[in-house]
Amino acid sequence: MIPRRKHNASSGSLPPPDDKHASNDYILSDGGARDGWRAALRRRFNRKTLHKRIPITSWLPQYNAEKAIGDVIAGITVGLTVIPQSLAYSNIAGLPPQYGLYGSFFGCFIYILLGGCRAVPAGPTAIASLLTWQVAGGVIEKAILLNFLTGLVELLMGVLGLGFLINFVSGPVSSGFTSAVALMIATSQVKDMFAISVTGTTFLQQWISIFRNIHNASLWDPVLGFVCIALLLSMRKIGMIKLGEKSAEGPSTRQKVLTKCMWLLGTCRNAIVVVVTGVLGFWFVATHGTSPVRLMGAIPSGVPIPQLPPFGYVRADNSTADFLDMVSELGSGLLVIPLIVLLEDIAICKAFSDGRTIDATQEMIALGVANVGNSFMQAYPGGGSLARSVVSNGSGVKTTFSGLYTGVMVILALQFFTQYFEFIPKAALAAVIISAILFMVEYDVIKPMWRAKKLDLIPGVGTFVLCLTLPIELGILTGVVVNIIFILYHAARPKFSVEMLKTEQGVEYLMITPDRCLMFPSVDYVRRLVTKCATSSSVPVVIECTHIYSADYTAAKSIEQLTADFHARQQPLYFYNVKPSVCSIFEAVAKPEHFVVFYEDDELDRLLAADERLAPRKQPPPLQA
Repeated sequence: MIPRRKHNASSGSLPPPDDKHASNDYILSDGGARDGWRAALRRRFNRKTLHKRIPITSWLPQYNAEKAIGDVIAGITVGLTVIPQSLAYSNIAGLPPQYGLYGSFFGCFIYILLGGCRAVPAGPTAIASLLTWQVAGGVIEKAILLNFLTGLVELLMGVLGLGFLINFVSGPVSSGFTSAVALMIATSQVKDMFAISVTGTTFLQQWISIFRNIHNASLWDPVLGFVCIALLLSMRKIGMIKLGEKSAEGPSTRQKVLTKCMWLLGTCRNAIVVVVTGVLGFWFVATHGTSPVRLMGAIPSGVPIPQLPPFGYVRADNSTADFLDMVSELGSGLLVIPLIVLLEDIAICKAFSDGRTIDATQEMIALGVANVGNSFMQAYPGGGSLARSVVSNGSGVKTTFSGLYTGVMVILALQFFTQYFEFIPKAALAAVIISAILFMVEYDVIKPMWRAKKLDLIPGVGTFVLCLTLPIELGILTGVVVNIIFILYHAARPKFSVEMLKTEQGVEYLMITPDRCLMFPSVDYVRRLVTKCATSSSVPVVIECTHIYSADYTAAKSIEQLTADFHARQQPLYFYNVKPSVCSIFEAVAKPEHFVVFYEDDELDRLLAADERLAPRKQPPPLQA
């Protein structure tokens, strides 16, 4: 028998207790069991866990006046941004305007306690609004229940540590999805820009409807809309100007003040446009009795009364849908929306983390609780918004406490100012959305993606096209599936290096080195390739296993068949540097006399010298690399 090295993992195990000490060392009394439970609870629930799961407890003791001032400024500034945005986003979701505001305050309060990123004000987002419209179809009851179930899914993912699922949405798929969503959101606003009726749920269906109805377009709505877009883009550009940056002495005090004023103009551009156009709408109605452009109309005032989400509703045909019917109608959106909301939120958290590690699990829990809480306030799904985060970070936010002031501003708007919102032109809100959405189209990733790996364009472009032609949740799911197929193909086709080497004794052997673990998708391919290389010559074969860090039963069975084939051909086969965990898997299936492992180079010489199957033979020509 050929000698081989055995592996024994028993060194880390406890020796069996003898009877003398069994009662003292290994059998716990009732008191010992209680002490064990207490110790386990102390390890589970301690100060570190408290700070991790309720982040406010870690920074609140160090809260001071300087941080409070920064939070007040940031909270009010974000409030000026979130109010017009929420009114516009609810239109994307196909819901009355007030439902966007309903989701813009309570989630902020919850995120103060549980959120881990100071620059993420929770609330409605453009992507979540579009997905809500696609899934709920503008039915208020379905949108609210969707928010409740979305929050539960996010919370469950956080509790069970399922954040790794987000990793299956790759960069190309995410870019394709985001770009398609941006075009769809812009398309959904054409009806308000031109004051026409648009039907359809997909990108193509909507544009077909737009061309059919464009002859009914109003004159003044598109004029106002395009003027607002031009103003918004101009103010955005002005807000990015920094005076005195190139000066050797640096900006003067006057330049700093002017730069800050221009930044404020750019930051509050949405609120400025909405207020100015709202005043114009009010003036037209007050002086002429009507407006040349379409206005939002009456909006109910007051903060919504907390109530349970609806678990049934009456359809348009007067039939009743119960909870199971609603869940069936929401379909794949119950999985897609939580994943997309979490993906967007965690990406924003990483962008504004200032080098700190982001706890994705805690973000899932925070967003889950926020969405569940918002559903009791009759809101639809939301999360972190990049636009609000940019404003918050630029305003000097210090902690998540800024959400308090943002939420209070939304409550004040609901309580006292909704009567004035009815005069805001719909074209102005459409302009607010379109001017922001233009920068979501990620065309700039195509060039580096082409240079880095052209194959990544397939899932990226595929997701983009599918999201525009299919319902958007099916588009993103198909993109993820295509990406997973690529991953599985990569796993099923490991790379090999094949070298003809010589031992110190001058015996030639073939060294085959796979570059990754052996799992069931790849074992047949590996076996065929090794057999093909081995049968091209009769020299001994050594499989270098340094990179094989994991294996499964199917791989072990394939190794057993491979070693049996080599034994039948009287050709030596050895395994070099097998990790103990992998070796134990192979040894459980392969025959001991066939499965030979070594770890030192000189050990190979001894194995070859002891192998009687090696007889003097004509040396084969060396293989071409």
